Amino acid sequence: MLHRQLDVLLREAKEQGMITTVTSNGLLYPKYAEKLHGLIDMLHFSLDSPDRDEHDKSRNVKCFDKVMESIQVARELGERPDIIFTVFEDNVDKIKRIWEEICLPNNLILILNPVFEYNGVGGNLSEQALKELLWWGKQKNIYLNEAFIQLRLDGGNHVDDPICKAASTTIVISPENKLVLPCYHLGLKDFPIEGNLYDLYHSDEVQKLVALEGKLPACEGCAINCYMQPSFAVEVNKYWWKALPSTIKYNRIKGTWKQMLKI
Repeated sequence: MLHRQLDVLLREAKEQGMITTVTSNGLLYPKYAEKLHGLIDMLHFSLDSPDRDEHDKSRNVKCFDKVMESIQVARELGERPDIIFTVFEDNVDKIKRIWEEICLPNNLILILNPVFEYNGVGGNLSEQALKELLWWGKQKNIYLNEAFIQLRLDGGNHVDDPICKAASTTIVISPENKLVLPCYHLGLKDFPIEGNLYDLYHSDEVQKLVALEGKLPACEGCAINCYMQPSFAVEVNKYWWKALPSTIKYNRIKGTWKQMLKI
């Protein structure tokens, strides 16, 4: 929402036949909702707790009421937002309340996003918490990519047999208009795009970094959802099969499969 030309970018993406998604903490959505109306296929609002004070503390900003306002504004515009709930070990017990008190009354999908560890932030989930997530993922209007759970049970990405396809499935463009490789979180190197993204991406220097996806020392044990989700979609393996049911469930509820047929 901070990008002043977000509506331009989304409109261009839509014209190119892409499915668009935007995630917001709700602070700016009510201000720009009209401007973005009809341009976002998958609109997500982040919510960490059904309790105002707890959510605001976790975000270090008072935005719980803005999320509630954003839900109302979006629904009045005919949008179909989702709630993204990042699951930590100490908030698994809050899933029930968010689902019952916020999602079901507003007919919203609750997206369960298992926490991942990055630079000492985040953490791991116990086997019991992972089992609870699997149970919740089968409930009405709840989306959970079961491949995320399997990946954590397997200890994350392994450099000797990488599942991560971050650089070949995802193009990361920084706010400075640079291509970041092999992924935004690792960010080994960036390249000025200068209006020539296609040739830059296919250059020898960039492709050498692409070839290292999932194989670098820092990639060992990685379970960053942003890159694993697309990685699961490009190679038929156990993660592909684990991800398939939840993908079908979400697309059926949201109707995005209709746009995919057009593409």
